[in-house]
Amino acid sequence: ASLSPDGQHLALTTAARPGDRRGLFLFDLRPGGGVKQLVNYRDGDVEQISWAGPERLLYSVTDFSEGSARGRGAPGLLTMKIDGSEQRMLVKREWDFISDGNRNDKALDFRHTLLKVPSPFKGEVLVGEWGAKSMALRWLNVSTGRVRGVDTRVPAGSVGYLTDSQGEPRVAFTRADTQQAAWWRGPADSEWRKLTEGDLFGMPFSPRAVDDSGQLFVTRTQGRGGHLVLARYDFEQQKPEAEALVKAEGFDFQGQLITEAGSGRALGVRLTTDAETTVWFDAERKALQALVDAQLPGQVNRIARCVRCGEASKVALIFSYSDRDPGRFWLYRGQPEEGQSAWQAVGSVRPDIKPQQMASQSFERIKARDGRDLPLWLTQPSDQQAGEKRPAVVLVHGGPWVRGSEWEWSAWPQFLASRGYLVIEPEFRGSEGYGLAHFKSGWKQWGRAMQDDVADALLWARNKGLASDTACIMGGSYGGYATLMGLLRHPELYRCGVAFVAVTDLELLLQGSWFVDDDTSRLSRRYTLPEMIYDSKTEAELIKANSPVEQAARIKAPLLLVMGDEDRRVPLAHGKRMRDAMSAAGNPPEWVSYPGEGHGFALLKHRVDFAERTERFLAKHLPVVKKASPSAPR
Repeated sequence: ASLSPDGQHLALTTAARPGDRRGLFLFDLRPGGGVKQLVNYRDGDVEQISWAGPERLLYSVTDFSEGSARGRGAPGLLTMKIDGSEQRMLVKREWDFISDGNRNDKALDFRHTLLKVPSPFKGEVLVGEWGAKSMALRWLNVSTGRVRGVDTRVPAGSVGYLTDSQGEPRVAFTRADTQQAAWWRGPADSEWRKLTEGDLFGMPFSPRAVDDSGQLFVTRTQGRGGHLVLARYDFEQQKPEAEALVKAEGFDFQGQLITEAGSGRALGVRLTTDAETTVWFDAERKALQALVDAQLPGQVNRIARCVRCGEASKVALIFSYSDRDPGRFWLYRGQPEEGQSAWQAVGSVRPDIKPQQMASQSFERIKARDGRDLPLWLTQPSDQQAGEKRPAVVLVHGGPWVRGSEWEWSAWPQFLASRGYLVIEPEFRGSEGYGLAHFKSGWKQWGRAMQDDVADALLWARNKGLASDTACIMGGSYGGYATLMGLLRHPELYRCGVAFVAVTDLELLLQGSWFVDDDTSRLSRRYTLPEMIYDSKTEAELIKANSPVEQAARIKAPLLLVMGDEDRRVPLAHGKRMRDAMSAAGNPPEWVSYPGEGHGFALLKHRVDFAERTERFLAKHLPVVKKASPSAPR
């Protein structure tokens, strides 16, 4: 949902009926206003809506009807006025899109992407055009489709930008082979100057946001753990300020600057620790946040937009969610009209999910066997009683160089918990979000210390009396690799494994093959993967010892192996080689591959089939025997 700049309309994407395509709807929030459907395509789903002034909407269209590997591509950019007139395709989709007469052969090609809608809106949006090695900037008139160049010459090799609220580029990021740099051009500057530079592994600090006054906000590391903090940049000293503006103990700063529409003034920062929170600099927003939190306790309450926030007639759109609630939108009016309530429920993201039936999620910090701090997430079945031990599913996130989870409703942990399992999600070393030291301690540790962390998370839950002595391991992509290595390295811990879109052949990942199509770049294979995983030239024995396909004969536990037929991130060859190696060793996995799917499953029938297969597989190899509830007194 998205609130208009004048607070009079609400645009949202939803399906009119279960199974329908997701269309674009408009709510008139004025007294007596109604709701109308603006668009509903037969061959695409509306997404990424934004306002270009109070009378015009911008939106993109995607298509998962043939699976995650087909039909998606670049989603393009379309526009229309809120009365339904002046529909126009501004940027073409990567694949053809012709329904309802919206094709426009004069539209920009799919290599263009929306970068900024200036506030206040003056008829044009900033778009970037991807070339072979850089991104060029253009101003695009949303009424006419005409394009003009940006007045400012940007540094050669620019691949990304930060702009102020008017769409003026202030920071440019450049890349040349293995080197990257950040450049600055302030409001009073005529030329660009280099701020910082580094290699593909990072720079001394990273520009993150800029406001209209010319303040630059950057992230840098701080302390022994190398945690990212947000700081202002001192242009006189030519370095980030020594005092952090925002820091989160035990977590990297992950978030965004919130600026005021129109003025570009910095209002606050939204960041994620264990859960999302907002640090407001502005007194009006801080007071509104307190009011919202009191109305919706126990939830994360994101003020998505506030119109006339300093006035009594303020209107705010709030997204409220928790670990048990996927989220719902609320509208708050400071001065409701007669017959209106100050609080209006707009709608739920997943209306069929009943929060009272969901499991609770908690964040824990434990010690790994070598003493390193190990964050983890625990999702307990809603009917697990005190002192009761449940069979556990260790759910390993992909990446692996990402953060695995945060405090919010998540489908797979909830699905598994609803079947009676304790769900353990370790943020093993190599995961991002917990400091540079935690991240870098996972380098060269595929199948080794990273795998020990996964095992230590399970052992902790057993020692705490939460997990029984039976468990299975599950994950996708790197998590699928960790599933296979868990069955290899710690066979005593796991009765079975569920691996999907799993890396199985480290040599194939690191070196590639003429016969296997993938999307891993030559630069990654030459420069980053040898440093972060293993070097094929000097560490062949480590690769062999930690490559599941090479050690397949050692796996004795039952395995469900699931792949996408058209996956280019982890090609089908990984799955087939593992299947064949295990079959040759006399322990064939339960195997399925889904047509049209890539690195993840998009079609509902495939997602449901995978969930049902997983449920049956776990019920067979990891049955849940629940503790009987005490009889009620007679």
